[in-house]
Amino acid sequence: MKKIILGLGALCLIAFTACKEDASKKVNEENVTVAAERDANSSKFPEMSFTESEHDFGTIESKTPVETVFEYKNTGEAPLVITNIASSCGCTVPQDWSKAPLAPGEVGKFTVKFNGSGANNVTKTITVTSNTEKGRDMVKIKAFVKPDPNSAVKPKLATPQIQS
Repeated sequence: MKKIILGLGALCLIAFTACKEDASKKVNEENVTVAAERDANSSKFPEMSFTESEHDFGTIESKTPVETVFEYKNTGEAPLVITNIASSCGCTVPQDWSKAPLAPGEVGKFTVKFNGSGANNVTKTITVTSNTEKGRDMVKIKAFVKPDPNSAVKPKLATPQIQS
């Protein structure tokens, strides 16, 4: 027991005497300035504003491909980076967006292609993932898809009637 107490006492003595250096002398003022600037900029986010958040294709024929371009502007205070654009369905394909950072005030765009599948009123959502404060912005496309005239309605088969 005495050996344990003596060992702990020696360990504490070494620990307290080893930390006599003044830590404030080791701080590099240049690093403090860089860190303060970084922390001040960390509250600045890019902001994405769309010229239109929903595009209506109107009435289209079934299976007729259509496309539109969504234009957006970085109205925030930091560079905007779009990491992904995804649609709610495989019939809608977003493409052609810039992977490069968009400076504040600059304008970008992406194309959305819709293959015309579905029937009647169709609405699809496109999610834009970026470094904005929200992290995600959404735009929509919609159309009224006319029924396909080539897909004929199958006539009902006459049910045989049993005569008694």
